[in-house]
Amino acid sequence: MSKFPLLVACASLAGCAALPPVATARSSPDPVDRQATVETRALLHSMAALAPTATMFGHQNTLAYGYRWRGEPDRSDVKDVAGCFPAVYGWDLMDIFARNGAMQVDPAGAQRLRDYIRQGFARGGVITLSWHQGNPANDGDAWNVDLPAVARILPGGDLHSKYMARLDVAADFIAGLEAADGTPIPVVFRPYHEHTGSWFWWGRDHATPAEFKGLWRMTVEHLRDRRGLRNVLYSYSTDVFDSEAEYLERYPGDDVIDVLGFDDYHSIKSAETTDVFRNRLRLLVGMARERGKIAALTETGLEAIPDPDWWTSVLLAGINADAETRGIAWALVWRNATVAVEGREHFYAPYPGQASAADFKTFADDPSILLECELPDLYARGNQ
Repeated sequence: MSKFPLLVACASLAGCAALPPVATARSSPDPVDRQATVETRALLHSMAALAPTATMFGHQNTLAYGYRWRGEPDRSDVKDVAGCFPAVYGWDLMDIFARNGAMQVDPAGAQRLRDYIRQGFARGGVITLSWHQGNPANDGDAWNVDLPAVARILPGGDLHSKYMARLDVAADFIAGLEAADGTPIPVVFRPYHEHTGSWFWWGRDHATPAEFKGLWRMTVEHLRDRRGLRNVLYSYSTDVFDSEAEYLERYPGDDVIDVLGFDDYHSIKSAETTDVFRNRLRLLVGMARERGKIAALTETGLEAIPDPDWWTSVLLAGINADAETRGIAWALVWRNATVAVEGREHFYAPYPGQASAADFKTFADDPSILLECELPDLYARGNQ
C-alpha cells in the first residue's frame, strides 16, 4: 500500500502506465530545456509535487555491486535490507571510460552502465549522473589538481577543442539512453559537483567564480542547444555552505539549472551536528522555492555507519525537522564498495546484519521516505 493517499505504489514503469499520475503543484517548475521530452518534463513536475511531503531515497551504484558482492542480477544492498530498490539510482559517467586519463571509451563498461540505467527506469526509478572526469590539462584523474584546467577549456583556451570532444562523447552516451520502446530516458546530470571545495580540478582554488560559471554555461549550452539533448535535467551541487551568498557565489544562472543540491558528509555525522544540517536544508529549500527549482540532498552518508541509530536519529530527524527541511526531493547516499578503501570499510547503505540495518528498515518504513516500490508513476504524461 502507498504511504500517501494521493500516490499509487508500483513496481515497474509498465505497471504504472494506466495508474493515476501524481498530483502536481500549481507552480510546478519547467525544465530549463523548453523542448524537454514529455517524460523529462513529467519527472521534474512529479518530483516537485512529492517534495513537500516525501523524500525519495537514493543509493550510488546500487545495482552494480554491494558489500562483498559484484554483478549479481536483480540485487541491491538496499533491497536486501528493506525489501525494495532505492527510488533514486546514482551513477557516474566515468564508468563508460577505460581507467586511464585519456578518457577512452570502454564499450563493455558503457554497455553495463546503459543496462543498469534501463533497469532502473523500467521499474520507475529516477536516474542521476555525476561525472568524476579526469583533468584535461594533464590527463590525471578528477582529484589531480597539479595543473589548472578550467580557464584553458573555456572558449579561446588552448584545450577548448579537446574538451568539447570530451563533451561530445558524454552527449553521445546520454543520447543513446533509451528504454526498450525507444523512449529517451530522463537523467539528472550533476557535473562539477562539490565545486566549493578544492579537491577536484574544477574546485574553488582552481577556477574563479566567473570561470566556473562559464564552464557550467558552456557545458549546458553545448549539450542542450548544440547537441539537442532533450532528456536531461541539470543539477547544481555544492559542498557544505552556511549562507545563501556562499551557496550562490558560483551559481551560473536560473536558465541553466533545474535542481539545487548539496553534498554533505560533515554535518550529518552525529546528532550533535544536526542543527547545522537542518539549517542547510532550510536554506537550500528556500533558495529553490524562490527560483522555481527543486531541492535535493544530492550526496551524503556516514562511512561504515558505526552508529546503529544513525538513519533515524540523524538523517531522518534532520529531514523531518519541519516543513522547510522536508522540502528536498531526494537524499542519496554514496556507494557500497566491494572491498575496503584505503584500509577502511567503505559503504554507506547497510547490508543484512550490519549494525544499522534494523534502524535503516525503520527509516525506510517511515511514511515520509519513499523507496522505488512506493513511487507513483513519475513519468506519466498527465504530470507534464
